[in-house]
Amino acid sequence: MKIAVIDTQGAGLGQTVVKKIRKEIGQDVNIIALGTNSFATSKMVRAGANVGISGERSIISFCKTNEIDSIIGPIDIICCNNIDGEITPLISKSIINMDCIKYVLPLQKYNIYIPGTNTMQIKDIIEEIINDIKNRAKLI
Repeated sequence: MKIAVIDTQGAGLGQTVVKKIRKEIGQDVNIIALGTNSFATSKMVRAGANVGISGERSIISFCKTNEIDSIIGPIDIICCNNIDGEITPLISKSIINMDCIKYVLPLQKYNIYIPGTNTMQIKDIIEEIINDIKNRAKLI
C-alpha cells in the first residue's frame, strides 16, 4: 500500500498523520511525504515517511507519474492558495487528477464549513481516516 501525505509550512499536521499511520498500520505501508517546502518534507520524513518530495515541480511530477492508493492532506489540497499560496493551483489540479482516494482534513480556517465536522476534533478525523485505510487494505 502506498499513501502520500501532503503538508505545508511546518508540517505539524503531516507529522501527526505520518506518526499515526506508522503506529496503527506499521511498516507494511509505503508513506511518501509531499512537502511544499523542504522543512515540511524533512519533518514528515523524520516522523516516519519512507521518502520525501519537496516543492511544486517535484510534487506535480510525482502526481503525474506515480500510482498511489490514497493521499491525505488539509482542505487546501482542493482550495489552492490558502496557506500563503503554498498549495498552488497546479499542485491542487495534480492531486485532484490522481486516480486514488483523497482524504481531506477539514480545517475550519478559511470560512469553509463542512457539515458534520464542527464537533469533531482533528485527532478523531485522523483516526477515522486511518480506520478507512485499514478497511480498504482488507479489500485489496
